[in-house]
Amino acid sequence: MKDKKKQVIIGIDPGTQVTGYGIIELVDDSYRALDYGCIRPPSSLKLSDRYLIIFNSIEELLERYSPAALAVETQYVSKNVQSAIKLGMARGVAVVAAKRKGLTIFEYAPSQAKVAVVGNGSASKEQVQGMVKLLLNLAAIPNPPDAADALALAICHAHSMRFREINDREI
Repeated sequence: MKDKKKQVIIGIDPGTQVTGYGIIELVDDSYRALDYGCIRPPSSLKLSDRYLIIFNSIEELLERYSPAALAVETQYVSKNVQSAIKLGMARGVAVVAAKRKGLTIFEYAPSQAKVAVVGNGSASKEQVQGMVKLLLNLAAIPNPPDAADALALAICHAHSMRFREINDREI
């Protein structure tokens, strides 16, 4: 009998107001949600204090679930430079927390995660939520959308790993 190959993956959708997280367990070719939700530092706090809350919360998740990899959304650069910098710092906090635990970091654009779960890189938040619910056989649509996006990032990484394994076996 073949041993089942298990791997835990955490997806992070970074933000200073809401950081979504999604943790899945990949067993051979199937996956299931272990946990998902959002980290919401109080907006009344200074940014440096919010970054610390995000960092500590991600560290707790990494400690609890011992993932093998972290999939994080690449930075979206909007017209507002200050927003982009703040988002980049929230993303950096997640990366540093994962690196402290020795995790490998994988980056995916929002469109890549949407393609992985919906098949369309410009899918709506609602479409992503609906497909994540179906793919992970959840009882309800994952809310808020940031949690669904984080789960989509984890699924995207699972698909990417499977693709790499297939290509590595081909001659």
